[in-house]
Amino acid sequence: MPETFTDLGSVTAPSGLLVLGMATWIDYWPELGAPLGERARTAAAAGGAHLQDEECEAVAVPAAADRPLRVRATTSPSPFDEEPAIATLEIELGLPWPADADPTVPIPLGDLPVDRCGTVIGDAVALEAWTGLGGDSTDGLADVTYWGRHEDDAHAHFGGERIVWHGVDGPHGWLDLPLAEAAARTAELTTWHGGLHGTGVAVSLDAHTDHYLAERAGWDHPLRTGTVEVGGCPVLGIGWDQGDHAVRHHGERGWGQVYPVTLEADPAGGTVLRWTIPPYEDD
Repeated sequence: MPETFTDLGSVTAPSGLLVLGMATWIDYWPELGAPLGERARTAAAAGGAHLQDEECEAVAVPAAADRPLRVRATTSPSPFDEEPAIATLEIELGLPWPADADPTVPIPLGDLPVDRCGTVIGDAVALEAWTGLGGDSTDGLADVTYWGRHEDDAHAHFGGERIVWHGVDGPHGWLDLPLAEAAARTAELTTWHGGLHGTGVAVSLDAHTDHYLAERAGWDHPLRTGTVEVGGCPVLGIGWDQGDHAVRHHGERGWGQVYPVTLEADPAGGTVLRWTIPPYEDD
C-alpha cells in the first residue's frame, strides 16, 4: 500500500548544506568548537553524515542551492491520544541519486532522537544565526500568557485574549508586545493576588527567539510544524506533543530512543533525506 504524505512546507539551502537537527542545541555548536556550517560542509563532502558533539546532534547533507526543498511527512496514531504524529519525515534534496549507488538500497547516515524541545530543518549556515532557549528577542517583542486556578479573576482584572494552541483554548494573554511592556505586565500578574490567598496565576514571558517563534508557528498546524525566517532563509520547525514524547521518546539517546536517518532514491531518480520513526509497540 503506497504511503500517504502530507506537505509540511519547504526550506531553502543557498549554502548547499542542509541540516536536520535538535532544536535545543542548534545555537550551542560554536561553543563546543567549529560552527555548524563548517561541520556540515565536512559532512556533506562525504555525501552526508551524523554530527554529534556532547548533547548537540544533527544530520547534514548536500542539497541543491537554487530551489525550494519540499518537506513532507507520513503519520501514525500517537499511543498517547491516538492523534496523528509524524512517522516518516522526508526532505527533497534537489540532487540526483548517486550514479554509483543502488537506488533500491537506502544509504544510512546514523540516527537522531526526537528532541523534546523541537526539531529544525534548514540551511546550515543560516542556522548559525539561530537564537535558542534563553536567547534575546529577534524583533524586540515578546508574548505574555497566564493561567491557573484564578485565571478567570485575573482576566476580569487585566484582560487579554484567549490564545488557541493546537486547536484548543489555551491560556489568556497578549501576543507581540514590546519587551518593556511585556515585562511590566508580567510583573503585575506575578504580584497580583486578586484578593485571594497565595499567588493568583502562573505567568510566562516568552521573548521572540527563533526557537519560540518556530514553536508558535506550529500552533495552528495538526503536526505542530511551521516556518520561520532565520539568516534570510525559511527554516521549518517541528514541535512534539509532550504527552506523545513522554510515551514514545522519553529519555531520548540516553535510553536508546533514536530513529534512523537515510538517503533514499525517489521514483524520479532524485535523492531524499528520510527520518523514520516506527509505530509504537507496547512491550
